[in-house]
Amino acid sequence: MYAHPQQSARHDVKALRKQAGAWLKEQRERNGLSLREMAARLEIGYFTFISQLEAGRGRIPPDRYESWAAVLQIPIGEFVRTLMKYYDPETYRLLFDLNARADSGAAALTEPAAGRGPAEPLMAY
Repeated sequence: MYAHPQQSARHDVKALRKQAGAWLKEQRERNGLSLREMAARLEIGYFTFISQLEAGRGRIPPDRYESWAAVLQIPIGEFVRTLMKYYDPETYRLLFDLNARADSGAAALTEPAAGRGPAEPLMAY
């Protein structure tokens, strides 16, 4: 059964959010932006929203990833992958951790489906 991500037994969600916030703040400061300037570029009415995210309270809505990446001058793939490491560490592990993919994915790529003939390797994306 899927549990709420903030109640994960495997990951300390609060600590991960704080780490994400620290990373976001580092990126904002690297670009020489104040909270107010960042909010203006993102067309966010309240700079305190950014401050809350940087403090680890909340997360960037996925429909805003592109605008944040653009303002912070980070390629979108790198931006989303980094956020995923903090916001959804289990999915990140499954997608990008080579050990996890080698342990669990290799067998799944060659297992036959029920009622089908011999196993054929599936394309991994």
